[in-house]
Amino acid sequence: MPYTAEHSLRSRKDFPALLRPRDGLELAFLDGPGGSQVPAAVIEAIGDFYATCNVNSHGNFPPSREVDRRMQRAREVMAAFLGAAAPECISFGQNMTTLTYSLSASIGRTLKPGDEVLITQLDHEANRGPWLRLQERGVIVQEVRLLESGVLDTDDMAAKISARTRVFALGASSNALGTVNDIALARRLTHAVGALLVIDAVHYAPHFPVDVRAMDVDFLLCSGYKFYGPHVGVLYSKPGALDRLPTDRLCVQDSAAPYRIETGTLNHAAIDGLRAAVEYLAGWGAGAALRDRIVDAMTGISAYEHDLAKFYHEAVARLPGVRVWGPGFGTRARAPTVSITLGKHTAAAAAAALGAEGICVWDGNFYAARAVEVLGLAERGGLLRTGISMYSTREDVRRLLNGIERLA
Repeated sequence: MPYTAEHSLRSRKDFPALLRPRDGLELAFLDGPGGSQVPAAVIEAIGDFYATCNVNSHGNFPPSREVDRRMQRAREVMAAFLGAAAPECISFGQNMTTLTYSLSASIGRTLKPGDEVLITQLDHEANRGPWLRLQERGVIVQEVRLLESGVLDTDDMAAKISARTRVFALGASSNALGTVNDIALARRLTHAVGALLVIDAVHYAPHFPVDVRAMDVDFLLCSGYKFYGPHVGVLYSKPGALDRLPTDRLCVQDSAAPYRIETGTLNHAAIDGLRAAVEYLAGWGAGAALRDRIVDAMTGISAYEHDLAKFYHEAVARLPGVRVWGPGFGTRARAPTVSITLGKHTAAAAAAALGAEGICVWDGNFYAARAVEVLGLAERGGLLRTGISMYSTREDVRRLLNGIERLA
């Protein structure tokens, strides 16, 4: 069903942080790419966990069995969120970065000197650094060129995938520029040479329905705190893919997926909060099955966010002294994240001035340091980034535009 401005206003009542002025100012949270706010349902779920079953898992007593039930339910809900075949495809970790390091180290043990891994100049460093580290093992790491337009050079991508390529680590969407990459092309190219496709969906999952089976990815990672949940990293593994990897784990850990890559006691309360976040999102959709409600909700929210981001993108581009970076909004393949530079102010100075007005936006490189460097913006302090979320309103954007106009 459509998600409208009326729904967005209604959703704001569910987010306690949006209802609390700071220093007399109503805050406009336009910083979603750095982490979203959480609805009361998530806060209540975490509180209920600590109040009723704050014990470890796999015990032979009722509170521990309740932990096991909730963890299994969380895997089922995340499987529905990502379109996975089964809950056994879903592993949890401290965050996406930690899981990517564990995954890259495990895959690295299967590689030999001279094997190649492909990354990109556009990606967040969490999907670059762990793979670059494999160079210590003699693995050759290549990177796909980023064009000034904010999109990857697909000819360069095709040229750099060869019979020696073992892994292609690619972001589904850029947290710095909002670019949505061509996953289907990446899958075709990697299939042709038998390489693994590892997708960073941290910035994609909050804004689009995800279908890992349609994408046909081997691994996909995302972070709960970007889609209205707590800080929990999620790893999807294609059935059988994780079982083939020599992961770091204790001898007492279950060697089967999804536990094979999970180390130590998980943050059970946060994982239960993640489950609540996905179920909250599903509540904005229609359908008989949970997966149907999630897809319907995310489709509607995505369209709403896209339209609001497009409005901002077009309006801010008209302001004197402002340059907008990244692709335009001519297609739906664009995340609702818009980054700019101002001729008279650094991004940090602009963000501070806007923050004093209660407008929350980010400045810098957002850990997409290579992209900012390639665009020639590192010495200028990077970008001023705005991100639209399900609770963002046109009034939030108008306040931002007025603030930028004063700075420009």
